[in-house]
Amino acid sequence: SSATIVAPIGIAQSADMKFGNVATNGSGGTVVLTTGGATTKTGGVTLPANTGTVSAAAFDVTGEADYTYTITLHDGPITLEDDDAANSMTVGTFISDPSSSGQLDSGAQTVNVGATLNVDGSQEPGVYTNTTDLTVTVNYN
Repeated sequence: SSATIVAPIGIAQSADMKFGNVATNGSGGTVVLTTGGATTKTGGVTLPANTGTVSAAAFDVTGEADYTYTITLHDGPITLEDDDAANSMTVGTFISDPSSSGQLDSGAQTVNVGATLNVDGSQEPGVYTNTTDLTVTVNYN
């Protein structure tokens, strides 16, 4: 008899999700961040020419070469708060590339994650953050 122990699957965040600079004209809307790091807007949201830093979140997955794995994204919205936690926005509708499964070519692959930012029409100016709640889980198939 024999047994083969394979490399454990691992995941590490390598880039934060950043929606960049956003403005509102008094009515609410959304900013949609693609897995490629591009943004589009809906409703009363505007995206200024000075975009600030815009990037999809990135997670480096490692494990046994050529194995496939499943991807589970955060379920439900995440709340972003300003510096004094007096104001908030939510982020939801998470998407990833690859979408629901991937393959560890040469034992590694990057999963990029985008989402939708919900902006209120009377959103107060400020920097809104959440550094702990975005979770992405991977498991071997």
